[in-house]
Amino acid sequence: MLATALLLPASQAARSGDMFTDQAAATGLDFFYFNGMSGEFFFNENVGAGVALFDYDNDGDLDVYFTQGRMQGEGKGLENALFPPPAGVALTDRLFRNDLVVTDDGGRVLHFTDVTEQSGIQGDGYGMGVAAGDYDNDGWVDLYVTNFRANQLWRNNGDGSFSDTTERAGAEEHRWSVSAVFLDYDRDGWLDLFVGNYTDFSLQNKRICYAPNSARDYCSPKLYGALPDRLLRNQGDGSFEDVSEQAGITRAFGPALGVIGTDLNNDGWLDLYVGNDAAANQLWLNQRDGTFRDEALLSGTAVNMEGAVEASMGVDAADFDGDGDEDLFMTHLLGETNTLYVNDGHGWFEDRSLVSGLAVPSKAYTSFGTAWFDYDNDGWLDLFAANGEVRVVPILAKAGDNYPLHQPNQLFRNRGDGTFEDISAQAGAVFTLSEVSRGAAFGDLDNDGDTDIVVANNSGAARLLRNEVGNARHWLGLRLVAKQGRDALGARVEIQIGEDRRLWRRVRTGGSYAAANDPRILVGLGQATRVDRVRVYWADGDVEDWPEVPLGRYTPLRQGQGRGVAQ
Repeated sequence: MLATALLLPASQAARSGDMFTDQAAATGLDFFYFNGMSGEFFFNENVGAGVALFDYDNDGDLDVYFTQGRMQGEGKGLENALFPPPAGVALTDRLFRNDLVVTDDGGRVLHFTDVTEQSGIQGDGYGMGVAAGDYDNDGWVDLYVTNFRANQLWRNNGDGSFSDTTERAGAEEHRWSVSAVFLDYDRDGWLDLFVGNYTDFSLQNKRICYAPNSARDYCSPKLYGALPDRLLRNQGDGSFEDVSEQAGITRAFGPALGVIGTDLNNDGWLDLYVGNDAAANQLWLNQRDGTFRDEALLSGTAVNMEGAVEASMGVDAADFDGDGDEDLFMTHLLGETNTLYVNDGHGWFEDRSLVSGLAVPSKAYTSFGTAWFDYDNDGWLDLFAANGEVRVVPILAKAGDNYPLHQPNQLFRNRGDGTFEDISAQAGAVFTLSEVSRGAAFGDLDNDGDTDIVVANNSGAARLLRNEVGNARHWLGLRLVAKQGRDALGARVEIQIGEDRRLWRRVRTGGSYAAANDPRILVGLGQATRVDRVRVYWADGDVEDWPEVPLGRYTPLRQGQGRGVAQ
């Protein structure tokens, strides 16, 4: 019996005028995440799945990578699975090539082709998440895949194929990892790798846990010991050095789920923020000498406004209020509410979840993948939350539901005054689907100037939420290329519109949950018909201006080709 998507009463058919429509089946993005559930309540069963959007073949459009689960337990085969995969589903990670066609009249036809076999990728672990970045500076994006045991580093060979360089590069990790992120923390031009490790759960040490009604249920992460995270420094020769201890990040750790690399105190150096499940979070401020100091407690981001730890699954950072600094948004467990931490510009934060209007609508949900993105291109960053429980929902179980963890996803619109409204009910029929959503990756899949979303569902089919409304407004598209020839991860862009409005955006692939995102910058301009200046703050400290950048298309900005700005 398959775990199927359930519909809430109002969603029997897609409505005209939907903001987002599910185009996964229509475009050939045919993927089903199999979690191997057999009734034993293994803790890792409901933590995956992950997804990445990245341009592996350098043809200018985003391809898609999914991590896959597998059967678990001694001697357990598919006949023991509660939700066997659909016929023909390969139980390995999958790579889908985007074969986007632009028609003579400007129309965009999306189609995906499964090229896993040709790529040489053999992702046969129990898949969790994925990070994307060009770690060897050869101009081709590589992948780091996190698993329940034995992560893998896949080097892009530039000819459509990948090689497993995990051992040769020194990137092995045999503990349970979920999220990871590439970043150049030491500003030497090479992408380093941070790996967030979760708990010390194994199939051999599993506990037996129960719900309040005495029925079997999944255990809390508190029953398993937390694992230290790892920081791998890129040595510039295709290999990494484990500098976790000397960098100081082993001084504090918890069950890591969401991780990001960004500059949170505006000093020009990339910091690390780690969301821990049911434990205090870490904010690792970069000390500019190869070390980090945890300032989460003093900065106000270790716990919520009540001083309580939260589940901390997904996390993203962006300047949602237009004041020039990066704010934090985190997703949490049912009953906790999601959290908005507002930055004062110096790395000190205030929990404004309640006054922003984001707390109450999230309290009835358990949320995972998330991101700041401007769905309607009005210039204000909105929020998406991928939802799905981790503990049995009593009302669903009582009704005989075969997979009683599902919930609908949510979309929050930024009103532009520091507050948000839940517009999920108006966003489209796909927001009435009730599924167990985990990873969510964000990017412009059809290059039409608005942000689409790919959602990876646990024990369910992936969804492609195609944006149907964003490109009705003016937009600016940028691909920032560092002097090394790769995406300039960590660079920030200041977009000046008129005399008094500035928008700030950051080049990133990390964030969300177990996912990698479009590295390009897409800026909605609302009613503005021109941009007066684009200023790029490169990750190594260089600053350059571009006084004229065309609208309505993606323009590459290469480091060294702009007009230098003295600092």
